Amino acid sequence: MELVCPCLLGVEGLVADDLKSAGLEGVKAENGRVFLNYSPEALVTSNLICRYGERILINLKTFKAESFEELFQGVKSIPWQDYIGKSDAFPVKGRVIDSKLSSVPTCQSIIKKAVVQKLSEKYGVSWFDETGVTYQIQFLIMNDKVSIMLDTSGQGLHKRGYRKESNEAPIRETLAATLAKLSRIRHDANFIDPFCGSGTVLIEGAMLALNIAPGIKRSFASENWKFIDKKLWKEAREKAMDSIIRDTAFHATGYDIDPYAVELTLNNVKKAGIAKKVTVLQRDIKDFEESGQYGCVVCNPPYGERLLDIESARKIYRTLGEKFESKRGWNYTVISPDEEFENYFGRKADKRRKLYNGMIKCQVYMFYK
Repeated sequence: MELVCPCLLGVEGLVADDLKSAGLEGVKAENGRVFLNYSPEALVTSNLICRYGERILINLKTFKAESFEELFQGVKSIPWQDYIGKSDAFPVKGRVIDSKLSSVPTCQSIIKKAVVQKLSEKYGVSWFDETGVTYQIQFLIMNDKVSIMLDTSGQGLHKRGYRKESNEAPIRETLAATLAKLSRIRHDANFIDPFCGSGTVLIEGAMLALNIAPGIKRSFASENWKFIDKKLWKEAREKAMDSIIRDTAFHATGYDIDPYAVELTLNNVKKAGIAKKVTVLQRDIKDFEESGQYGCVVCNPPYGERLLDIESARKIYRTLGEKFESKRGWNYTVISPDEEFENYFGRKADKRRKLYNGMIKCQVYMFYK
């Protein structure tokens, strides 16, 4: 068995580094996924500290299947009784990519049938009411290779527990954390988001700078699983609390032209428990001013495919180029889907990186010289 962390294309290295820094073993990255050695402790730790990944799965078995019979027998060979109790729920969902077994609903039905038959043999019953703890079974069939997994996270890891409300086009928490990491944020940073929206970039930047584990305020599906000692969760959370950097000069400032966005951000910052480290003000980007010797600016400005028409978005890019001056001690990170961004901003980025914001292909433009 091993653990698998699906992630956005382009952030596999960040996920792997995150897991390695927590002392987890066997970490290796592939396209859109990071693998690591399984242990109950690794399962708990990776859920709590994984900042850029989407969820943590246990890969129970990988095998080749070109027929439904091979799929059935491969799934049935797994010792499901070691995980799932007589009254537990075990829904099935998954994906098929470039495989002979192309029907997702049929594969889903075959896998469910195989698990039911194995548990029926072990428990001596023919019917399962599935009213107990949930064990979400996931499958991936890619190039006729089947991976059968258990989802240990429940809700995706981007659900940190602080954002109950959001504005019209919120950035995903895992992507916001990625932008903060790419910006080279420091523990004593003057961190700024001039388009703060619902505050996600501000909060993720603060959590990264202060070493606050992203999962510390939420629960996970596997907290109720019988083969994971609850004591491990308690110990991991205590360790995470002890690791928070509390005595630091870090401060974050958010601006937005929309008073509703300012109110949203203030509410979410309070829920995240970092209100003392964040200031939020109503301000237009044209009024942006650099103040202080150092500054780290990260933003996700509105753009044509999302909130504005393209010309309005490009007008904002011109303003950014005027306001984000090349200045010693200051760096700027901007995400945009517009390939012409640099032309309107007025200078070439010192570094670019391709990432996806949902289904929209974007570039992250980094200016630090």
